[in-house]
Amino acid sequence: DPDRKTEVVLLACGSFNPITNMHLRLFELAKDYFHETGKYKVIKGIISPVGDAYKKKGLISANHRVTMAKLATKNSDWVEVDDWESCQSEWLETLKVLRYHHQKLLSADVTNSLQDAVPITKLGRKRKQEPNRHEPIKKKSQSPIVKSVPQVKLLCGSDMLESFGIPNLWKLEDITEIVEKHGLVCISRAGSNVQKFIYESDILWRHKNNIHLVEEWITNDISSTKIRRALRRGQSIHYLVPDVVRAYIEKHKLYSPESEDRNAGVVLAPLQKHASDSKDSQA
Repeated sequence: DPDRKTEVVLLACGSFNPITNMHLRLFELAKDYFHETGKYKVIKGIISPVGDAYKKKGLISANHRVTMAKLATKNSDWVEVDDWESCQSEWLETLKVLRYHHQKLLSADVTNSLQDAVPITKLGRKRKQEPNRHEPIKKKSQSPIVKSVPQVKLLCGSDMLESFGIPNLWKLEDITEIVEKHGLVCISRAGSNVQKFIYESDILWRHKNNIHLVEEWITNDISSTKIRRALRRGQSIHYLVPDVVRAYIEKHKLYSPESEDRNAGVVLAPLQKHASDSKDSQA
């Protein structure tokens, strides 16, 4: 059916330290983009904050970051927070998080299809004596099983896409599987150089049809780094983060010069892991 829209789930991984209005905007921009193509239907957005084992400088506890993200999305009817990644004791590659959510959708889909199929088949038995009524009902009972599973696409800003170029931060085969099997949605500021970056990478270029570039015309330069800086300096972050998040930060006095020094001098988990991997392979 050419009019069947491909269902898409948008997954955003990151620190969300803290979550800001910009993070929430990324979801809205991506959803608008997909719906405007006429080929896709965005059914869900998932925010997956990174675990504490990531060891990024200034990263406060996952518990607080997850809670803030949940507060921020409480009123959204399609974006939700998933704490599976943040609950892991070890740092997880983004690809593993993508795979996990893909699997979760697959298994949910099979259960739904079986549930859908059961009443319809019963109906078929009842009407057996009626000629010609049985066939179409039987066909219908099989169709939910064939239903295509939603695609999980990684939602990111241009900084994340460009971080693919940082040595040892990403594994080459991971980048390949992300763009080949799942897909990327990259929100970039109008006039940014994401296209040039894709052009300069053979892997990204090969799979460029699976990389959706969304231009952000209403520029939003809010970053978690700038939010933390303002908080350290006692400046207002009103209108930059949802009010519930601001209240939570104030109540728990979350960001300070001390919190910013957390993990200072510690090597980021992926760099540690991949650097030791490449040493092993050279040995």
